[in-house]
Amino acid sequence: MIERRPFASLGAAQHGWLDAKHHFSFADYRDPERMRWGRLRVWNDDTIAAGTGFDPHSHSDMEIITYVREGAISHEDSLGNRGRTEAGDVQVMSAGNGIVHSEFNLEPVATRIFQIWIYPDHHGGEPSWGSKPFPKIDRSGAFIALASGMDGDADALPIRADARVLGAVLQAGEEAAYRLAEGRRAYLVLSGGEAQVNGVALQAGDGAAIRGEEWIRVSASREAELILVDTRE
Repeated sequence: MIERRPFASLGAAQHGWLDAKHHFSFADYRDPERMRWGRLRVWNDDTIAAGTGFDPHSHSDMEIITYVREGAISHEDSLGNRGRTEAGDVQVMSAGNGIVHSEFNLEPVATRIFQIWIYPDHHGGEPSWGSKPFPKIDRSGAFIALASGMDGDADALPIRADARVLGAVLQAGEEAAYRLAEGRRAYLVLSGGEAQVNGVALQAGDGAAIRGEEWIRVSASREAELILVDTRE
């Protein structure tokens, strides 16, 4: 089963400095059919105006993955971590038993990010933060793990959940496949371009909720960038 979720159907919030689209219920957007997908709870498509951002606020018991699509995001937290994550790269915050952080776009242009929240396998624990570059050339033509709590993903940023966040970049006419194990679900978002997922056509910004498919086969009709979350039920 593949359910296409067109970009135009997503929840939306416009705050002036922040233009947000919500794949799942978030803040003032409520849809009982879009509360979560397996352990995946939030997928926000955020555009943050230059010189603005999220003031310090707290989280606990959530794995928060930020994929930077354009621009860069600058992070600070109550552990003393500070960092700048650029387009194409990833940061992960394991909120654990509690952390306060801020995320700002200190660039002269708008920054676009995917913000992905996944429920951890266990409550509590010491919070942590990390970031890592993932050159697009390394994921050309194939899915690679960007963040993962699953075996065999030593090069990915670690998360405390039985889940995996993957990325791929496909040229027009190129294909990539990913095997989805029994009892798992996937959610795929087309960051840019056009592609078909098991024959279902996606445009830039669209999501696809996937279950009951052993193989996820993606074919690009023009250059496409994909982010995929594999999660247990």
